[in-house]
Amino acid sequence: MNEGVEVWGGGVNTWECDEMGHLNVRFWVAKSLEGLAGLAAQLGMPRAFTQGAVSTLVVREQHIRFLREARPGACLIMTGGVVEMGQTDARLLLVIRHLSGEPAATFQLVVSHATGDDLRPFPWPQRIRDRAQALKVEIPAFAAARSIDLSPVTPMASLDKALALDLKRIGMGVIQPTECDVFGRMRGEMFIGRVSDGVSRLFGETRPGPAPVEGEAPKRIGGAVLEYRVLHLDWPRAGDSIELRSGFAGCDSRTRRVMHWMVDPVSGRAWASAEAVVISFDLDARKVVDITPEAQAAYRAQLTPGLGL
Repeated sequence: MNEGVEVWGGGVNTWECDEMGHLNVRFWVAKSLEGLAGLAAQLGMPRAFTQGAVSTLVVREQHIRFLREARPGACLIMTGGVVEMGQTDARLLLVIRHLSGEPAATFQLVVSHATGDDLRPFPWPQRIRDRAQALKVEIPAFAAARSIDLSPVTPMASLDKALALDLKRIGMGVIQPTECDVFGRMRGEMFIGRVSDGVSRLFGETRPGPAPVEGEAPKRIGGAVLEYRVLHLDWPRAGDSIELRSGFAGCDSRTRRVMHWMVDPVSGRAWASAEAVVISFDLDARKVVDITPEAQAAYRAQLTPGLGL
């Protein structure tokens, strides 16, 4: 199977890691978007993400799987390719691997070929279509959706709906100039980054884990995300207000399903929405742990019926 072409290489800095001791989700996404620029260059669009670019690639949707954590000092290598291409859109695949070759994270990106100034989609030129054929890849099993349905969906996110469903506010603020790209729009990793900053307001300061064992020290339990589906619905600019609303959509012995919406508290429209499959994580053993039946019941009591993207 064609694994694609190398589009990025780098490493993990200590300051990119969070309280769990591994690369924070915002930096996984930031690196993937840098890799997207590398793939765009391979497609014949080397200036797609430069100021004044006539055409660019706009990320409409992301599917992310985290397969193996990356800790400070780790070396990472990213490959990319084209899964399929429509008239104005495409599904792309990016795979980040450890130096050993083991997959660390995968990204399926649905992108539009669009004008740089107003994001108006327009058809791919033939030269890019020709190049895309040479970059054709298939989605390997480890990058395929596992716990999240990728079927087309009509987004339900809005401020009015969030209020009606009594979704918890986990963050609010204003997009800063430093959070924007060369086009003046919010960078793609900032939605996930803001979710990461506020999610403890939803889960609480202590993540659930297995029942304590008499005579043993309590386990240090953190949290991690296994899989994400993200919809980018609009792009805020510097100074635009944002509010994050979240709720639980499912729970079992190992995972919780969470929905996150980023909305504009002024107009009420949605900027982005995401579905996440999250786990509790033993910070010493570095592995997934079960949560007690009591904790499961507590989460199920908080489920929001009908909650989606």
